[in-house]
Amino acid sequence: MASSPQTCLVTRREELQQILHLQAANLRDHVSSEQAKREGFVTVAHTLDVLEQMHALAPSVIAKDGDTLAGYALVMPVEARAFVPILEPMFQLFETLSWRGRSLGDYRYYVMGQICVAEAYRGQGVFDALYRQHRESYGTRFDCTVTEVATRNTRSMRAHTRAGFEVLKTYRDDTDEWAVIALPLHG
Repeated sequence: MASSPQTCLVTRREELQQILHLQAANLRDHVSSEQAKREGFVTVAHTLDVLEQMHALAPSVIAKDGDTLAGYALVMPVEARAFVPILEPMFQLFETLSWRGRSLGDYRYYVMGQICVAEAYRGQGVFDALYRQHRESYGTRFDCTVTEVATRNTRSMRAHTRAGFEVLKTYRDDTDEWAVIALPLHG
């Protein structure tokens, strides 16, 4: 590693392609159960077309070490829900939830579509830096970001708690047990 990775918003198609490459290497179905337990995993596979559509609404956050992608955190505004039909039940659930005493729908929020840090950069603060960049880039446009994490993805759950996420609900579906969590982006 040449230096500490720098965070920014996606600006080039090549960066979206790098996201897809890192995503594929960390999909739940592509890692061993031991690696998933120790290092975490991602659940949904996107396409370049979907990432480009999401990016047009709100560019995602990345961490780069020179030309190397050290990590990414996808921004998925509510308007992007039609781009990934498999996530529609998640969006429907979000419509029923409250956060800090108000309906989640009363807030300006986006879905943190997925976060992943490349193996060589784990444990070096990249995860926290990605969320700091989310606050800097989107704190005036949105009140919070909301996501779901599989509760068995203990590394991710610990990292999200450390970053300041609050649990709104835990539920089980036919694939896993999930924690719905929210992060305030300002104040």
